[in-house]
Formats: sequence, C-alpha cells, structure tokens
Amino acid sequence: MTGAPDVPTPLADARSRLAGVQGILLDLDGVILLRGEAIPGAPEAVARFATLGIPYRILTNTSLVSRDTLSGRLARLGIHVPAAWIVSALSATAGLARDEFAGSPIYLLASPDARREFAGQWLVSHAEADAGAEVVAVVIGDSPEELTFANIDRAFRFLHRGARLVAMHRNRWWLTRAGPTIDAGAYVAGLEYAAGVTATVVGKPTREFFVRALDDLAVGPLDDVLMVGDDLHLDAGSSLDLGLRSAHVLTGRHDLADVRAAARGEPPAAGSPIVPTVVLPSLADVADALEPSVG
Repeated sequence: MTGAPDVPTPLADARSRLAGVQGILLDLDGVILLRGEAIPGAPEAVARFATLGIPYRILTNTSLVSRDTLSGRLARLGIHVPAAWIVSALSATAGLARDEFAGSPIYLLASPDARREFAGQWLVSHAEADAGAEVVAVVIGDSPEELTFANIDRAFRFLHRGARLVAMHRNRWWLTRAGPTIDAGAYVAGLEYAAGVTATVVGKPTREFFVRALDDLAVGPLDDVLMVGDDLHLDAGSSLDLGLRSAHVLTGRHDLADVRAAARGEPPAAGSPIVPTVVLPSLADVADALEPSVG
C-alpha cells in the first residue's frame, strides 16, 4: 500500500489503507511532542488508541532522559503512558550493555538521569579514565554537559586502545525551543573518523531496535502494525523495509516538500523511493483514520 506523495491522504483513503491495524508504534518528537510541548490533538489521540483497544508503544531515539522521566513529563502534559510502554534508544542501549558487557567496565557519556537506565552496571568515571582505567566499550548518548572536548578525547583514547564504540543513535539534529540543534550523531561520526572504527548503533533506524519494540508489543503479522513518525528515513523507510505500515505526519521534521522528494528517491531518501502508506496532517488524523478499522 502506498500513499499519495503530493497531498495529505484523503480520510476515506487513509481509512481503507489502515484497515486491520492491530498495533501502533509511535515516534515521540514531532508526533506527540514538539519542542517539549504537546502537539495539539496528540494527547487526545493517544487516549483514543486505548479506547479503541489498539495497543501501542512509544518508539523513540530520545536518549537524554530515562523512561521514568519521559513518562512523568508526558503525564504532566496530559499524556498517560507507563514507562514500560516506552522503548527508547537509551533503554535499548542499556539492555544491550547488560547483555554484552555484563561485569565489564564501560565509559558512558550520558546525562545523570539517563545513567539511571544503566543501574547496576560498571561505569567508569572521568577521573578513573584519567587514572588509567580500561574499558571494553565507549557508549555515547545525548548530553550537552557530557559531550565536551575533554570527554570526547577520553573516549577517543579508549577506542584507540581497542574499546568498542556503541552509539545510542546517530541522529544529525533535532528540533528544540532554540530551533534545529546538533545531535549526538555528529560526535559519533567524529569518533569513528578519528579512531578508525565503526559504531554499533542501537536506536532507529536499526532493525534490532524495531524488533525489540515489536516483541514488546506482541501483535501478529507485521503488516498489522503501524509506525507513526515524522522522519521519512528513520520512521517511514525503516518500518516499510520491515513490512510494517507507515503513517507520516506533518507536525515535525519532514514536510510535504520532503514527502514529494522522498517519493522520487531524493533526500531525505537515499536513492530508493520512500512512500508512506498514508501521509496525514497530525496524530489526531491518524486516530480518525484508525477508528473505523476496529470493531
């Protein structure tokens, strides 16, 4: 199924293309929130999914704060999502570290709140790094305070001595109250270049990240799952490649001009066309389109 790239998908067509959806993956920034505030209609849309009996999970590359903090922030905006229903690049990376580096030291660049997801793991401090400690991995997340030259240089030295590089994601930029803002991906790319290594990336658009969320959602065939996002590459392209359906909303990163360009295989696509199942103005319109698809 494909949506028309030139205009938002008419509601009747959207209802037909989304018929039979039994589970939803929701991106956070640009779909539910924008610059830290709820997008109009988003709180009501999330509540409607519960009323309709459609299970959902928040699937986000956010790595600055823990799931508990995200859940609390959403609640204060009238969006009630249990922390366990959030699958973040941060939580997934903490899970990978527990699985692959159990009992071994790692050097983590992340905010104090984000470090809560790594509770019980062996985290090497900056002082220990300067004192000659060794680690098996360097893990990079979002944190304006931690992504300093001194800390990136410490990370480089660990990598130069053979540590593995793990990136929570490699996003280039994101939208904040100050406008488009550089993201952690730039630091990941710099470390890869300087140390001559390739990072293990955990968050979107990796298949493993989507699979983790799908396992938690526990819905049947992949075509019964809808990914709602605002990024044509990270959300639409990745989910379509997996066999999911895709709803692209116009409240965040990529607008209609981007939708048309991606349908031609141009940036933000990377050569192969990206055509979401539906293109809709907002999450509220997604809820409208899904309502007739359930009994």
